[in-house]
Amino acid sequence: MRLERINDMEQYIIENESVSLERLASHFNISVNTVRRDIRELIERGQIKKVYGGVSSIRDDKNTPLPIAVRTAKNSASKQMIGELASSFVQNGDTIFLDSGSTVVCMLPYLAKKENITIVTHSLSAMYEASKYPSLKMIALGGFYNQTTSSFVGISTLEALSEISTDTIFIAATGVSLERGLTNTTFFEAEIKRKVVQRSDRVILLADSSKFDHAATISFFDFSDLYAVVTEKRPPQKYMDSIAQNNIRLLCDRSL
Repeated sequence: MRLERINDMEQYIIENESVSLERLASHFNISVNTVRRDIRELIERGQIKKVYGGVSSIRDDKNTPLPIAVRTAKNSASKQMIGELASSFVQNGDTIFLDSGSTVVCMLPYLAKKENITIVTHSLSAMYEASKYPSLKMIALGGFYNQTTSSFVGISTLEALSEISTDTIFIAATGVSLERGLTNTTFFEAEIKRKVVQRSDRVILLADSSKFDHAATISFFDFSDLYAVVTEKRPPQKYMDSIAQNNIRLLCDRSL
């Protein structure tokens, strides 16, 4: 699909910082003319600019989060696995909070198979996906819309959170480390995460393996305080040691 190719191309350019048109044509097995048409659309998204002989990323701040379309396409197979594994923590009748991370959204098809599930979220992506399943109940938190994270943030979002109780919190992070804990790049997002993790003792991290041993600007939760970690493969040994020491539950494909 063209949209999937364009999302992949945006991710490829951002990760490589600067790429020639010929390299893009070769990598995606398309003509240079097709690359030019795709690039025109990417430039309108605001993350890519033309340079001599090719294109480059204009993300000057490495801590700026990738656009939601790029994050959704990145490591998609791992995220689908994580979403299915994480859904096993949800029981019929539960009220849960879903964070704005692209991995968390992957839980929804599996949650739809359960009964009487209520979802609380400030994520527009989660709201849209949940709306496809009549079996799911949803409480949508409003606020100011953040296009990069596809979520609503602000004081009104925080106030709404203070009035809602949830059984389990499913949280995402830009980076995960033992020293800094769970970290994020956006101030308002981090504030919402800090607020929501106070609402339940069952805080479950959903993070693919690329997030471990990386730290973003703002810390919002200690790794040792997690109830569970869901990832696609065994984390590095130091995380396994902390998981055992702090009685944290781990769901992953242990064969990987």
